[in-house]
Amino acid sequence: MSQQAVTDHALPPVLPQLYVGPLEDLAPARLCNAEPDGVMGATLLTPACLDELLTHFGRRYGHGDRRAVASLWSKWHFSYVVAVGLAANLLLDRDLPLALDSLHLIQDQEGQTTGMIMRHAGSPLAMRANSLRFATLIDGHLTPLIEALANLSGASPKVFWSNAGNYFEYFAHTLADHPLALPNANASALALLESKTLSEGRRNPLYRPVRYLSGTDDKPQRVRRLCCIRYLIGELGYCSNCPLTCRSRGPRYGVAS
Repeated sequence: MSQQAVTDHALPPVLPQLYVGPLEDLAPARLCNAEPDGVMGATLLTPACLDELLTHFGRRYGHGDRRAVASLWSKWHFSYVVAVGLAANLLLDRDLPLALDSLHLIQDQEGQTTGMIMRHAGSPLAMRANSLRFATLIDGHLTPLIEALANLSGASPKVFWSNAGNYFEYFAHTLADHPLALPNANASALALLESKTLSEGRRNPLYRPVRYLSGTDDKPQRVRRLCCIRYLIGELGYCSNCPLTCRSRGPRYGVAS
């Protein structure tokens, strides 16, 4: 894509300033009014396209267990989308167009998500009820993509929601230290994580994805509620915050079935 096609001139002036501090290693989301390069997000909902992507991505793991491959791909993907979307939401009170049919994804040679291109810069959240603050991310992106990943791979949807929730919780806390953060900027995100339901009484799949257990040197150990099942690819083993290595500390940890 040409430099002329992708510019920041139509972005809110502060949006490029998100990529400092805890976001300094991320590629900035870009804006393009013309037809951009990259993968249209909605194509991920097409089984054939998603299958091709996961097969390509799975080469780095010797085409190991498809459930684990899908989970690992989702972890990379969610880490980027959640970080950028949550930063704009909490720090700028801005709802980015994160619905899958509103953006294109930038991927590396192995199919890993490394960036995204938006057709517009979203809208202010000032007039939106707090219960709907994260609706675009949850309903427009996470819900349909997780359903597609679960259907294709055979892994439980809970695995993918746990992956998304892990990053949502992490960035909800980390962004409080961002240079643009006002006091209690992350309050709405933390409140979501503590709510068992979403709007209209729906179950909240992001409810308490992480626990903090007593660790060594009086430092709490951050542990996921559910395993990401990466251990199904033998050479990878367990994550540093895997619940399977902390079973003796409580009964509510394990693998989603």
